[in-house]
Amino acid sequence: MNKRINTEIIINASAERVWKVLTDFSSYPRWNPFITRIEGQLRQGNRLTNTLKNGDKQFVFKPRVLEVTEQVSFSWLGSLFMKGLFDGTHYFRLEKTGANQVKLTHGEIFSGILSSSILKKIGSDTRDNFVRMNRALKQEAERI
Repeated sequence: MNKRINTEIIINASAERVWKVLTDFSSYPRWNPFITRIEGQLRQGNRLTNTLKNGDKQFVFKPRVLEVTEQVSFSWLGSLFMKGLFDGTHYFRLEKTGANQVKLTHGEIFSGILSSSILKKIGSDTRDNFVRMNRALKQEAERI
């Protein structure tokens, strides 16, 4: 089983605009249907407090920021209960494809002893949530 979920979308806005929307965590409750809240500063080594919505359920987890490259990418590592059971490296990457166009790659790489069994249960829903977030980000970034 593939332990990676990878999604892509083309956004008709500058990398600066997409980055601003993606990293303005305080506005997430207004536009983001999947990650409804992020608290903390996007800085390497910092811990964030993220609230995810999946259907009627909400989940809170506290990933550590792995890397941040301004207007290019950022990622974090989250773990279920303790590192090594079910870990996910969640990433966002921006690639300029034109003066006012960006390809967003949004995904997660899963590892840990429970990753295969958990992904069998939540993989499809998780991918759908990534796609929903991508579409909402596109709409928000293209809104002027």
